[in-house]
Amino acid sequence: MDENDTGSAPYRTHHTSGGATVVTLRGEIDVVTAPALAARLDALTSRPHPDLVLDLRPVDFIDCSGLGVLCRARNRARDRHGRLRLVTDDSRFLRLLRCTGLTDVFEVGARLPGEPTGPVPAPAR
Repeated sequence: MDENDTGSAPYRTHHTSGGATVVTLRGEIDVVTAPALAARLDALTSRPHPDLVLDLRPVDFIDCSGLGVLCRARNRARDRHGRLRLVTDDSRFLRLLRCTGLTDVFEVGARLPGEPTGPVPAPAR
């Protein structure tokens, strides 16, 4: 088990060599798990110039409360002259961003910073 593993919480945190904090989200981000995630992201965006990367690739489901947590974290990061990036290759999540008008609000990529380039592997589902 990773020393940063939080058990049943919907996230695990580690740092990349580039200095960004990577938060790997997993499972369902919904009304049940959103409060714990919001508290963690609030802590990570409380300092000046936060640089967060949220890896959403292991997420199975996200509802409006989860999307609200992502928006709040993005706004908090920007308010502190920081950055929040999302990593996903899930067409359902990308469609959700389009339908909610958030496509241009978030920086979205298919890979973590520093991951090798090449074909993006198919999501494991």
